[in-house]
Amino acid sequence: MSGAPATEVEEAAAVASARRDGFGLGLLGVYGVSFGAVAVASGLSPLQAVVLSVVGFTGGSQFALAGVAAAGGAAVTGVASAWLLGVRNSLYAVRLTDVLPDRAPARTAAAHLVIDETTALAVRHEPHGRAAARAAFWTTGLVLFATWNLTTAVGAFGVQALGDPATLGLDAAAPAAFLALLWPALRRRRTAVLAVLAAAVAAVTSALAPAGIPVLAGGAVALLGLSPRWRA
Repeated sequence: MSGAPATEVEEAAAVASARRDGFGLGLLGVYGVSFGAVAVASGLSPLQAVVLSVVGFTGGSQFALAGVAAAGGAAVTGVASAWLLGVRNSLYAVRLTDVLPDRAPARTAAAHLVIDETTALAVRHEPHGRAAARAAFWTTGLVLFATWNLTTAVGAFGVQALGDPATLGLDAAAPAAFLALLWPALRRRRTAVLAVLAAAVAAVTSALAPAGIPVLAGGAVALLGLSPRWRA
């Protein structure tokens, strides 16, 4: 049979599929318009909101900082809350060790894109090979970064025209997509039990600890349950 070997054809198809999925998921960055509006309504200037999206690029942390600002909290409190929520991305980076680039410059750039969505889609495409997982990671990250920052600017500079950002409902898009990505894994009994346990720990901790700690506590439970030692 002429043409490329079957394995190469399959790999090319897997990479193409990963890129399509990444592009579609990356478009969810349009809910950055909600952050831009919320940030300005909380007291940040439009320019500050835009810069925060560029350098902070992790929605949960950004909304946490804006929430503290809206409540009149100190800057150090807002930064601490945002940092605690962002620490979860370091756990994702450990999971993506084999997906991220090997060389330092590219690895540093990739680190800025390690967030919920890029991790979820990369892990979902891992069974199809490293190339597919990398394609999913980079496509999701770059498209999401572009749409998030563009729409943050739209929301920040057009906040008066948008009205109450809470009525947009765009903030529900990302969690819904993330759940959809995880759903196949939740069909396995062990994973489902771990998910419920991690969620319960996070819910209980949220009543006792500052923002960020519940996420880390839930993540720690999941990591412990998935470790080779506890699988035995």
